[in-house]
Amino acid sequence: MSRAARLLQLMQNLRRRRFPVSGQELAAELGVSLRTLYRDIAALQAQGADIEGEAGLGYSLKPGFTLPPMMLSAQEIEALVLGARWVSQRADPELAGAARDMLAKVSAVLPQRLRQELAATNLLIGPGPALPATQTDLGLLRQTIRRQHKLLIDYLDKDGAPSQRVVWPFAMGFFDHCRMLLAWCEARGAHRHFRVDRIQQLTALDERYPVSRQRLLRQWQQSEGIDPTGGC
Repeated sequence: MSRAARLLQLMQNLRRRRFPVSGQELAAELGVSLRTLYRDIAALQAQGADIEGEAGLGYSLKPGFTLPPMMLSAQEIEALVLGARWVSQRADPELAGAARDMLAKVSAVLPQRLRQELAATNLLIGPGPALPATQTDLGLLRQTIRRQHKLLIDYLDKDGAPSQRVVWPFAMGFFDHCRMLLAWCEARGAHRHFRVDRIQQLTALDERYPVSRQRLLRQWQQSEGIDPTGGC
């Protein structure tokens, strides 16, 4: 691997981490010595990458430093297109449109060779099962999660029993068979999963909930035994 390619890979390895990672682990991933890893870190910092940490403590990349899109590999382009195609077919119209717009923006700034790779990717999304009908506005759900506001929902459980809940929405799960809202339920005092197709009515409240959605997500991951470094 050339030094330029190694620096790009080091950036990617740092970017996908949510928590500091040791120099030993980074060096092992790149197949280099610790001494070389420290020189690479210093080189990236000199180029403007906001990498925090030092030898023995671990390193993390602060948001804001981006790689030029022309450095995308063929595999990264395939992953991008495959993910966008899944969203364009399986998500609500608003999110599907955003996926298509994102691909168009990426294509516009790629050099000609990579633009051809983007257009020629032959990874397709097969048809999935029909989702249960729902009147729930998924765009409003996503907006409420971003704003970290409380949500009032009228809900039917699996037996059809109705209830009204005030919840703190912090994530959504997109599955082939349904959509799930992950939230802290004030009535139960615990994390709960709500099938979106069983939400009869929802009202976004003006009140923000008192903790961050990232903290709620971490707490849920811990309760489910999910490694937070692997994402959700």
